[in-house]
Amino acid sequence: MIVKSLIAAATGLALTGAASAQLSDAGDPEAFARELQSTEPDPAGSAGADPWEGFNRKMFAFNDAVDGAVFVPAAKVYRATTHKKQRKGIRNFLANARAPLILINDLLQGEFERAGETAGRFVVNTTIGFGGMGDPAERMGIPQHSEDFGQTLAVWGASPGPYVVLPFFGPSSVRDGFGAGVDTLLDPVFWISTTPARHTSYSRAGVTLVSVREPLIEPLADIKTNSLDYYASFRSFYMQARKREIANGRTNFDDLPDFGDFDEFDEFEDTEETEENK
Repeated sequence: MIVKSLIAAATGLALTGAASAQLSDAGDPEAFARELQSTEPDPAGSAGADPWEGFNRKMFAFNDAVDGAVFVPAAKVYRATTHKKQRKGIRNFLANARAPLILINDLLQGEFERAGETAGRFVVNTTIGFGGMGDPAERMGIPQHSEDFGQTLAVWGASPGPYVVLPFFGPSSVRDGFGAGVDTLLDPVFWISTTPARHTSYSRAGVTLVSVREPLIEPLADIKTNSLDYYASFRSFYMQARKREIANGRTNFDDLPDFGDFDEFDEFEDTEETEENK
């Protein structure tokens, strides 16, 4: 029963983008690590955006313990038994498998150009990309992006609600947690109750977890060792990253929902504007 519960939680994390937004783009783990390391905790702003901090810190510690005891060892075994090119191909395949869900959210957000890119990437990578193991669409100039129902709700004007750390699922918000559930329901495999379908879901969840965790073994270990407040760093990074994802990379966030009075957002916008003016 415990194993089934763990697999169910892993399945939800693997099928949705909100709770694992930061890790799902681990195709460039170095960029992820640099971003997280450059994010400064903001204890002064936590009262407004993190009213459940006591609970969240306990859940963060629990998740960190599970990560160290289960997922890091599994990721190390995965690394030892696979080639780097194989691991890259698996990450490509898993990203391609999420394309239909991304397409739905593109359309729900009225992002028709991005929807076209998503559909184009899926067709190209599924056909000449050997089922998604390769990424010829990227070489053809069709960029990759990620969307989930939490982002869709934000575009529709839904407030994020308080920041919350969910057991197994990690950092989220009330809105994004609800969105993650909707994304799970939108997955066709969820509604197929056959044994092969369940095995497919569990296998995909497990492979996704180790595939995402493997390239981040050293970066996250370094950040954990060198960070003054590992929890606060992750919280600030999550909020900052989610706002950027909702904005689809735009630097003008005036019309978008806010997570709270976190100074990092203003600093992030100023940094982006400075880089554009160089």
